[in-house]
Amino acid sequence: MLFTGEFPWTGLITVFLIIVIIIIFARGVVIVQPYEQGLQIRLGRYIGRMNPGFRWVVPLITVVRKLDLRTEVMDVPRQEVITKDNSPTNVDAIVYVRIIDPEKAYFEVMNYRSATVALAQTSLRGIIGDMELDEVLYNRDVINARLRDILDRETDAWGVKVERVEIKEVDPVGAVKQAMTEQTAAERERRAAILRADGEKRAAILKAEGSRQSIILEAEGERQSKILRAEGERLSRILQAQGEAQGLRILSVGARPLDRRAITVLSLDALKKMAEGQATKIIFPFELSSVVKQAAEYLGATTEAPEVPEGTELPPEDILGEVPGRDVVRTAEEAVKSIDTDIGVEMQKKSRDLISKGDEEGL
Repeated sequence: MLFTGEFPWTGLITVFLIIVIIIIFARGVVIVQPYEQGLQIRLGRYIGRMNPGFRWVVPLITVVRKLDLRTEVMDVPRQEVITKDNSPTNVDAIVYVRIIDPEKAYFEVMNYRSATVALAQTSLRGIIGDMELDEVLYNRDVINARLRDILDRETDAWGVKVERVEIKEVDPVGAVKQAMTEQTAAERERRAAILRADGEKRAAILKAEGSRQSIILEAEGERQSKILRAEGERLSRILQAQGEAQGLRILSVGARPLDRRAITVLSLDALKKMAEGQATKIIFPFELSSVVKQAAEYLGATTEAPEVPEGTELPPEDILGEVPGRDVVRTAEEAVKSIDTDIGVEMQKKSRDLISKGDEEGL
């Protein structure tokens, strides 16, 4: 009875011991992920690294610290920084780091994350403090490069590699932002004034150029007009003189066979026409006694008009040249039209050149 009563307790103890052994053995199982690196510490002594995969260590006396070797993103908190020109500015940043030496990252610094963020804050404050606000706004790449170099150099002792640093936001305080807004508005007004002045200058230049071209064209047109008027007057005088000469030549040729009687009749007829006028005074352009004498002789006298002696040379009939016909007049009209056409083409060409030049200067 005693033996049969003690057997259940022994079995329970055995099962308990087996379970404890299994638990202790399971405590020694370690699984390291592909992106991790394990550090094995046994009884306060560093044993070595553990590569990714299934591993077993001595339980209870061995501690395994796993470190993530992937790139981590650390947010640098927003802080107020005074620039070189005493402008308060709120600045924050983002830091990309990666562990390259797990032993240093665990044993050389208590918490490499907080240490890196604090170092980034102080370094950023120092870099921006040496720059003016305009440089901070326009030279973010320079700030990023300088901050990355400082952090990479300082964190190298911690086994941490700073891959990249980016300034996320630069936000001046309210008063500074208002001053910047006013400065921007003043700058835009200055540029607008410059553009307006430049436009007015160009407009004045184009207007002066147009006036000059207009004066030139008017002078050219006036010159051509005077030439045409002079040419027309000259041709008119020539034609009038030739017509008068032709009439005189016809009269002289027709008066050759006339005697004194015919001349007397013509003179009396001229007196008759002069008497028919409305004038109270009549001026005779020849000697009246001779006319009366010739009229008396015509009525009853026997005196004969002397004939032209034979052998007397008469002036040739073509002494005044040929009378200009329609062909000469038509040729003159065509020349005048050709000159007018040339003047119109020249004025259109100069106008187009002036417009093209104005468009180019406006562009």
